[in-house]
Amino acid sequence: MSVRRIIDTFHEWQQGGEPIVLATVYDTEGSTYSKPGQRILIRGDADYQGLVSGGCLEGDLAERARAVMESGEPVAVTYDMRDEADDLFGLGVGCNGLIRVFLQRLTQEAGYEPFASIARLSLADGSNSVATVIASRSSSLKPGTTLIWDGNPAEVQSSSAPGLERLIAGCEEVQVAGRARYQADDDLAVLYAPLRPVPSVLVLGAGPDAVPVVGIAVELGWRVSVADHRPAYLENDRFEAADRAVLLDPARIDEEFTLSDFDAVIVMSHHLLTDQTYLEQLASIDLPYIGVLGPLARKERLLESLGEAGKALGGRLKGPVGLDIGADSPESIALSLFAEIHWVLSGTGGAAPTVG
Repeated sequence: MSVRRIIDTFHEWQQGGEPIVLATVYDTEGSTYSKPGQRILIRGDADYQGLVSGGCLEGDLAERARAVMESGEPVAVTYDMRDEADDLFGLGVGCNGLIRVFLQRLTQEAGYEPFASIARLSLADGSNSVATVIASRSSSLKPGTTLIWDGNPAEVQSSSAPGLERLIAGCEEVQVAGRARYQADDDLAVLYAPLRPVPSVLVLGAGPDAVPVVGIAVELGWRVSVADHRPAYLENDRFEAADRAVLLDPARIDEEFTLSDFDAVIVMSHHLLTDQTYLEQLASIDLPYIGVLGPLARKERLLESLGEAGKALGGRLKGPVGLDIGADSPESIALSLFAEIHWVLSGTGGAAPTVG
């Protein structure tokens, strides 16, 4: 389940005013479906949004969430699937790993914190991190105490400040490292996790082949904007699932968008001069991913016509776009495109892109 879908569900559920349980994976060992920092939400009727396993543990977590809702006290739960005796309890997960989950109640009276702030910052831009106290012997840092850190405390679910410096230091470390870390000693156990914003993509061109591109981005839970200079291309609600669909002057895209806020920009108007105009404005922007649809010769022609701006784009401009999966249709090209974007953003590597 995407973070975006969990957030959308949260906004829907909070309208009812009933308590919700936030379940957070805080430690794992061996082979597990999710890793520390993964979150799901559980409602009083046992409905849940998100996954911490392949659907095997969520039912049991929903039952445990009932007790958390009634008592208001957070609970830490351990599932050790390394033991074959696990089958005796009817779980039969078969992941051969250990997973620990922290359950805490969210209420309307408390503004549904800390998840309300987590949701808000996930749909914004910027780097943040979260510290969640799992266990503690300190009266000032009780289990469930949460610090959301962006250089200044955005939210501190605590009545007093002692021990805050320790949480801040851990948040700063994971913000730099970019991955969650569970730290426990005799006095304090804390999950420190980076809070990454939901990725955002700008699609410059609203032709028929942009429809599956936007569709896949929406399905992934990304923030999606699409723009074109041709009014007819934006009609008939083809892009109603996008966050924004904008009619614009190609020479003035910065009047509609803050380009540096995007994780990826895809240039696909299929009109040479229009694509050139877009790329000229993108050349000076530090973006993780810039791609232009079309064959290699077309990209090289665009770069040459851009002169100094083309040199500035250099090797940053992807084209042909997409990982080589044998794509041969708008839908499969869109799939290969987002496979490449995901690869670039994650930095994990992959096959050389050769499709257009």
